[in-house]
Amino acid sequence: MVAGICAGAVVAALLASGTGGAGAVGGVGAPDGYWMRTDAKFAPVGALVPSAAVTYDAKLVPPAAWIQVSQHTAASGATTVKLRVDGMVPGHAYAVHVHQKPCGADPAAAGGHFQHKPSTDPADVTADNEVWLDFTADDTGAAEASARHDWGFRQGEASSVVIHDMPGSRVRAACFTVPFGWSP
Repeated sequence: MVAGICAGAVVAALLASGTGGAGAVGGVGAPDGYWMRTDAKFAPVGALVPSAAVTYDAKLVPPAAWIQVSQHTAASGATTVKLRVDGMVPGHAYAVHVHQKPCGADPAAAGGHFQHKPSTDPADVTADNEVWLDFTADDTGAAEASARHDWGFRQGEASSVVIHDMPGSRVRAACFTVPFGWSP
Protein backbone atom coordinates (compact mmCIF):
# COMPACT_ATOMS: atom_id res chain seq x y z
CA MET A 1 0.00 0.00 0.00
CA VAL A 2 1.27 3.44 -0.87
CA ALA A 3 0.67 6.46 1.34
CA GLY A 4 0.61 10.02 0.06
CA ILE A 5 3.94 11.54 -0.85
CA CYS A 6 4.81 15.20 -0.46
CA ALA A 7 6.47 17.07 -3.33
CA GLY A 8 10.22 16.53 -3.34
CA ALA A 9 10.03 12.83 -2.39
CA VAL A 10 10.65 10.33 -5.16
CA VAL A 11 8.60 7.16 -4.98
CA ALA A 12 7.48 4.68 -7.63
CA ALA A 13 5.02 2.01 -6.63
CA LEU A 14 3.42 -1.03 -8.10
CA LEU A 15 0.46 -2.03 -5.95
CA ALA A 16 -0.42 -5.27 -7.66
CA SER A 17 -0.83 -6.73 -11.10
CA GLY A 18 -3.14 -9.16 -12.81
CA THR A 19 -6.82 -9.13 -13.64
CA GLY A 20 -8.06 -7.76 -10.35
CA GLY A 21 -5.05 -5.77 -9.28
CA ALA A 22 -4.24 -2.11 -9.42
CA GLY A 23 -1.07 -0.54 -10.68
CA ALA A 24 0.32 2.75 -9.51
CA VAL A 25 2.70 4.55 -11.79
CA GLY A 26 4.46 7.61 -10.55
CA GLY A 27 4.05 9.05 -7.13
CA VAL A 28 6.98 11.15 -8.18
CA GLY A 29 8.02 14.46 -6.72
CA ALA A 30 9.69 16.56 -9.40
CA PRO A 31 10.54 20.21 -10.00
CA ASP A 32 7.06 20.65 -11.50
CA GLY A 33 5.30 18.93 -8.56
CA TYR A 34 3.78 15.56 -7.78
CA TRP A 35 2.55 13.10 -10.43
CA MET A 36 0.58 9.89 -9.87
CA ARG A 37 -1.49 7.54 -12.02
CA THR A 38 -3.17 4.30 -10.93
CA ASP A 39 -5.73 1.96 -12.45
CA ALA A 40 -7.66 -1.22 -11.67
CA LYS A 41 -10.54 -3.43 -12.72
CA PHE A 42 -13.56 -3.49 -10.42
CA ALA A 43 -14.25 -6.67 -8.44
CA PRO A 44 -17.09 -7.48 -6.06
CA VAL A 45 -16.55 -7.41 -2.31
CA GLY A 46 -14.99 -10.75 -1.28
CA ALA A 47 -13.77 -11.59 -4.80
CA LEU A 48 -11.26 -14.45 -5.09
CA VAL A 49 -8.82 -11.97 -6.67
CA PRO A 50 -9.18 -8.76 -4.61
CA SER A 51 -8.86 -5.34 -6.18
CA ALA A 52 -8.34 -1.77 -5.03
CA ALA A 53 -11.52 -1.07 -7.06
CA VAL A 54 -14.64 -2.52 -5.42
CA THR A 55 -18.13 -2.65 -6.91
CA TYR A 56 -21.07 -2.60 -4.52
CA ASP A 57 -23.69 -2.62 -7.29
CA ALA A 58 -22.76 -4.87 -10.24
CA LYS A 59 -25.64 -3.51 -12.32
CA LEU A 60 -24.24 0.05 -12.16
CA VAL A 61 -20.51 -0.77 -12.07
CA PRO A 62 -20.00 -4.23 -13.59
CA PRO A 63 -17.15 -6.46 -12.36
CA ALA A 64 -14.16 -6.07 -14.71
CA ALA A 65 -15.12 -2.46 -15.58
CA TRP A 66 -11.90 -0.42 -15.58
CA ILE A 67 -10.94 2.82 -13.83
CA GLN A 68 -7.86 5.04 -13.99
CA VAL A 69 -7.19 8.05 -11.76
CA SER A 70 -4.28 10.45 -12.13
CA GLN A 71 -3.16 13.43 -10.10
CA HIS A 72 -0.79 16.28 -10.80
CA THR A 73 -0.09 18.73 -8.01
CA ALA A 74 2.09 21.58 -9.24
CA ALA A 75 4.82 23.12 -7.10
CA SER A 76 2.35 26.00 -6.56
CA GLY A 77 -0.10 23.57 -4.91
CA ALA A 78 -2.67 23.64 -7.74
CA THR A 79 -4.05 20.13 -8.28
CA THR A 80 -5.61 18.41 -11.28
CA VAL A 81 -7.32 15.03 -10.88
CA LYS A 82 -8.35 13.07 -13.97
CA LEU A 83 -10.60 10.03 -14.24
CA ARG A 84 -11.04 7.53 -17.08
CA VAL A 85 -13.44 4.59 -17.04
CA ASP A 86 -14.51 1.83 -19.40
CA GLY A 87 -17.08 -0.95 -19.12
CA MET A 88 -19.71 1.20 -17.36
CA VAL A 89 -23.44 1.24 -18.20
CA PRO A 90 -23.78 3.06 -21.55
CA GLY A 91 -25.61 6.39 -21.25
CA HIS A 92 -25.76 6.31 -17.44
CA ALA A 93 -24.85 9.48 -15.49
CA TYR A 94 -22.59 8.93 -12.47
CA ALA A 95 -21.46 11.26 -9.70
CA VAL A 96 -17.84 10.79 -8.61
CA HIS A 97 -16.06 12.40 -5.66
CA VAL A 98 -12.75 12.09 -3.83
CA HIS A 99 -13.41 10.63 -0.36
CA GLN A 100 -11.42 10.77 2.87
CA LYS A 101 -10.71 7.10 3.60
CA PRO A 102 -9.79 3.91 1.68
CA CYS A 103 -12.51 1.62 0.34
CA GLY A 104 -13.79 -1.30 2.38
CA ALA A 105 -16.36 -4.08 2.28
CA ASP A 106 -18.93 -1.61 3.65
CA PRO A 107 -19.63 1.25 1.20
CA ALA A 108 -19.53 3.70 4.14
CA ALA A 109 -15.88 2.79 4.88
CA ALA A 110 -14.62 5.53 2.52
CA GLY A 111 -16.01 8.20 4.84
CA GLY A 112 -17.17 11.58 3.60
CA HIS A 113 -16.05 13.75 0.72
CA PHE A 114 -12.64 15.39 0.92
CA GLN A 115 -13.24 19.12 1.39
CA HIS A 116 -10.66 21.86 0.92
CA LYS A 117 -12.34 23.82 3.71
CA PRO A 118 -13.93 21.18 5.97
CA SER A 119 -17.49 22.07 6.83
CA THR A 120 -20.79 20.57 7.96
CA ASP A 121 -22.73 23.28 6.13
CA PRO A 122 -24.53 21.76 3.10
CA ALA A 123 -23.79 25.01 1.22
CA ASP A 124 -20.09 23.98 1.21
CA VAL A 125 -20.77 20.75 -0.71
CA THR A 126 -19.69 22.28 -4.02
CA ALA A 127 -17.36 21.53 -6.92
CA ASP A 128 -15.23 24.48 -5.71
CA ASN A 129 -14.69 22.97 -2.23
CA GLU A 130 -14.52 19.30 -3.30
CA VAL A 131 -13.18 17.23 -6.20
CA TRP A 132 -16.11 16.27 -8.43
CA LEU A 133 -15.49 14.01 -11.43
CA ASP A 134 -19.07 13.42 -12.62
CA PHE A 135 -19.53 11.77 -16.03
CA THR A 136 -22.03 10.14 -18.35
CA ALA A 137 -20.78 6.96 -19.99
CA ASP A 138 -20.80 7.01 -23.79
CA ASP A 139 -22.47 4.35 -25.93
CA THR A 140 -19.53 1.99 -25.32
CA GLY A 141 -19.48 2.55 -21.53
CA ALA A 142 -16.38 4.76 -21.55
CA ALA A 143 -15.94 8.28 -20.14
CA GLU A 144 -13.39 10.82 -18.94
CA ALA A 145 -13.62 13.65 -16.42
CA SER A 146 -11.24 16.07 -14.75
CA ALA A 147 -11.21 18.68 -12.01
CA ARG A 148 -8.66 21.42 -11.32
CA HIS A 149 -8.29 23.43 -8.14
CA ASP A 150 -5.81 26.02 -6.88
CA TRP A 151 -5.40 23.92 -3.72
CA GLY A 152 -4.10 20.43 -2.95
CA PHE A 153 -4.90 17.55 -0.63
CA ARG A 154 -3.89 17.41 3.03
CA GLN A 155 -1.84 14.41 4.19
CA GLY A 156 -4.01 11.38 4.95
CA GLU A 157 -7.31 13.11 4.12
CA ALA A 158 -7.88 11.96 0.52
CA SER A 159 -7.73 8.19 -0.04
CA SER A 160 -10.36 7.07 -2.53
CA VAL A 161 -12.72 7.88 -5.38
CA VAL A 162 -16.36 6.88 -4.85
CA ILE A 163 -18.73 6.40 -7.77
CA HIS A 164 -22.31 7.29 -6.87
CA ASP A 165 -25.38 6.11 -8.78
CA MET A 166 -26.05 9.53 -10.32
CA PRO A 167 -25.46 13.22 -9.59
CA GLY A 168 -27.27 14.11 -6.38
CA SER A 169 -27.43 10.48 -5.22
CA ARG A 170 -25.98 9.24 -1.95
CA VAL A 171 -25.96 5.62 -3.21
CA ARG A 172 -22.37 4.37 -3.40
CA ALA A 173 -22.10 2.04 -6.39
CA ALA A 174 -18.31 1.52 -6.31
CA CYS A 175 -15.06 2.69 -4.71
CA PHE A 176 -11.41 2.85 -5.79
CA THR A 177 -8.60 3.27 -3.23
CA VAL A 178 -6.13 5.80 -4.68
CA PRO A 179 -2.65 6.83 -3.42
CA PHE A 180 -3.25 10.59 -3.61
CA GLY A 181 -0.30 12.82 -2.80
CA TRP A 182 -0.56 15.97 -0.70
CA SER A 183 0.69 19.50 -0.75
CA PRO A 184 3.57 20.33 1.58
